[in-house]
Amino acid sequence: MDIKGQLIEIFDTQKVSDTFKKREFVVEYAENPQYPELLKFELIQEKCDLLDDYKKGEDIEVFFNLKGRKWTDPQGVDKYFTSLQAWRLAPANPEPATEGGAPPPTAGEDPGWSTNSNAEEGDELPF
Repeated sequence: MDIKGQLIEIFDTQKVSDTFKKREFVVEYAENPQYPELLKFELIQEKCDLLDDYKKGEDIEVFFNLKGRKWTDPQGVDKYFTSLQAWRLAPANPEPATEGGAPPPTAGEDPGWSTNSNAEEGDELPF
C-alpha cells in the first residue's frame, strides 16, 4: 500500500528493547481536502534511518504494510492493535529524469522526432 501526503511530525527513534527499535512519524493525508486525515506510521529496526533525509512540511510518498496483532493483558482480556508499518519513503513529486540534462519537451513543443512516416515527404528514404 502507499499514500502521498505532507510530513507533519517526526519523532525520535525509541529503543523498545535491546534488540528492537522503532521511529514514528505523522503524515497528513488529504484524499478529501475538506477532511484531511492525520496518520501515524512507524518504521522499525534499520528502517528508522529512512526519515533522516526528510523534514517537516515536505510532501512524501509512504509505502507501508497494514499490521494487526492481539495482546492479552494480565487480567486475561484480549486487546487488538493495528499499526501502519512503513518500509519505504520517497519524495511525492520527484524531479523528472532526463537524458543529457535537457528538460523534457513541454506541451506543444516539437521534441525533435516524429512518429509520422515519410508518407508526406514521399517514399524516399533518407539514406
